[in-house]
Amino acid sequence: MATQATAREIAAVGVVGAGQMGSGIAQLAASAGCGVLLLDSDPAALSRAVASISSSLRRLVAKGQLSQAACEHSIDRIKCVSSVQELRDVDLVIEAIVESEDIKKKLFVELDKITKPSAVLASNTSSISITRLASATNRPCQVIGMHFFNPPPIMKVIEIIRGANTSEEVFATVKSFSERLGKTVICSQDYPGFIVNRILMPMINEAFWALYTGVATKEDIDTGMKLGTNHPMGPLQLADFIGLDVCLSVLRVLHNGLGDSKYSPCPLLVQYVDAGRLGKKRGQGVYSYGTGSSSIKPRSSL
Repeated sequence: MATQATAREIAAVGVVGAGQMGSGIAQLAASAGCGVLLLDSDPAALSRAVASISSSLRRLVAKGQLSQAACEHSIDRIKCVSSVQELRDVDLVIEAIVESEDIKKKLFVELDKITKPSAVLASNTSSISITRLASATNRPCQVIGMHFFNPPPIMKVIEIIRGANTSEEVFATVKSFSERLGKTVICSQDYPGFIVNRILMPMINEAFWALYTGVATKEDIDTGMKLGTNHPMGPLQLADFIGLDVCLSVLRVLHNGLGDSKYSPCPLLVQYVDAGRLGKKRGQGVYSYGTGSSSIKPRSSL
């Protein structure tokens, strides 16, 4: 009878990428008592991340959900760094950089050389094969997927993805750490899009097709899905919050990996991304968020 693998203790965490996902992950790890090194090559991104984390934690204090002392201790546990070399002693690295397999592989090659032999290397990818990312390292058994959802401090689930060679010990360690962060864990096999995006992205894509072909206005598409299916947010607004570039990237992974035309991105989604309309983070996507960008009207190909 097989014995259950023992989870290792995670005390020090490196987070690569100081965007919205990376800063949220850093906040969670620090709040759970870990020392956190938040890495980004852009000093402005690190400054924004620290401001965002401080603001988020202080809101919790104002709501009575966190003590002032716990807030200050969490902030103090986060150190901003600009060199990968700084991550040499961490127990776990979570990368939250751009959703590009080539760029992530280059990072994993670097991390594999620098981090201690026992370190676990995790990717926050929402769709890219963990097995392929692990193949860029000499420690594929210690590579795993930890897909957080946006915003990480609020969303209650983490999707864990095991690569073909991920060890039982690493899986147990990451599952235990995820639960320590207060998250519910769901586990996916290493297939394109995993669980959530395999189901979510075709729905978002179909909403773009409905808009593109003139089935209805964006407002009616979103209202129909909110009130008709009890979703808290319509698919087009949700796409704006995720980032249209991220949605497009995931759809391309699904289309290339599964070979089914139903995953082929809607031309309107492609056009919006080409125009720089990436969603809420840029001030304009399907909806406008206070910027004066020019409007792109849906244009039917039929």
